[in-house]
Amino acid sequence: MDDRLSNLTWLRTFEAAARLLNFTETGQELGLTQTAVSLHIRSLEARLGSKLFYRQARRLELTEIGQAYALTVRQALGDISLSTTRLFGAEAAQTLTVRVPVSTSALWLAHLLPEFAMRHPEINIRLVSNIWTEPEPRNDVDADVEIRLGHGDWQDVTAIRLSQETIVPVCATGSSRPRQVSDLLQGPLIHILGYEDHWARYFAAHDLPYAIEHARFSVDTTVAALQLVAGGGGYATVLTRFARLSIERGLGVAVAGPAMPFAQSHYLIRRQGRGPLRPEVHLFETWLAEIFDAPAV
Repeated sequence: MDDRLSNLTWLRTFEAAARLLNFTETGQELGLTQTAVSLHIRSLEARLGSKLFYRQARRLELTEIGQAYALTVRQALGDISLSTTRLFGAEAAQTLTVRVPVSTSALWLAHLLPEFAMRHPEINIRLVSNIWTEPEPRNDVDADVEIRLGHGDWQDVTAIRLSQETIVPVCATGSSRPRQVSDLLQGPLIHILGYEDHWARYFAAHDLPYAIEHARFSVDTTVAALQLVAGGGGYATVLTRFARLSIERGLGVAVAGPAMPFAQSHYLIRRQGRGPLRPEVHLFETWLAEIFDAPAV
C-alpha cells in the first residue's frame, strides 16, 4: 500500500475546503477551528509532497493538481459513504448528555445549541442542569460532557478552562440608568445566593463603601435575578455573557455600569477513568471551545 495514502480526517477536511474555498467556512461545517483546518491541509500537502491550494490574501484557489485530486477524493468519500449505508444501514443518531450549571444552560448555552444542531444534525443533545456544582454526579445522570463554573480546583477531575469571565451590573431597560457607579448604591440591590460577595467586590473595585443591608432581594439563580431586574426589582451583577445574550434576546435588561473581572471561569470537566473520547464528544467539546472563546462584551 502506498504510504502516502492519507489520514481520512485530512481527506474529509480537504474535500470540504476544496468545495468551499474558505478555511473558516470549512471549520464551521466540520466543527473545527480555522487553525485545525489549516493544519490538516498543511499535513496533507506535506504527506503528498505537493501544494493543493494557492493561498491568496482573501481567498483560496485550488492548484491544478488540487482540482484533480479534489474530484478523486470527493468520489472516494462518496463511495465509502454509499457502501457503508448499503452494508450497515443508515447511521443512527448519536445522543450526548451535557451537564451544565442551570444559569449557563438557560441564559446562554441553550440559545446557542441550534447552531451546533445545524452543523451536526446526526447528534442529539440531552441537556441537564444543576443549581450548584455537586462533588459527585447524580445517580440519574451519566454525562458525556460536563461544564462547571468555579475556580478549577475540584478533586479527582481534570478541569480545562473554557473562559475568562467578567461581571456587569444590569438594570431594567425602562428605568433610568446610573450616571456613575456610586448611583448603584441607591439600589435596590439583588443578591444571588452563592455569589453574595459580588456587590461588595464590585463596589470595592471602585473604592466605594458597601454594607450587606443595601440588598433588598435574594434569589437562588441568575435566571431569577435577571427576571427580577427586568420586572423593575433593582440591580443585579451577572456574568457579562449572560447579560449580553439576555439583551440580544429582548429580556428587558440593560448594562448599568462597567464590567469587572470575575475570579471564576467555566471549565470543561474530564473525570478520571474515562475512556477515549467518542467522535461526537470531541466535536461538541471543540464547538464549546469556539463559542466560549467568542468575545463576551
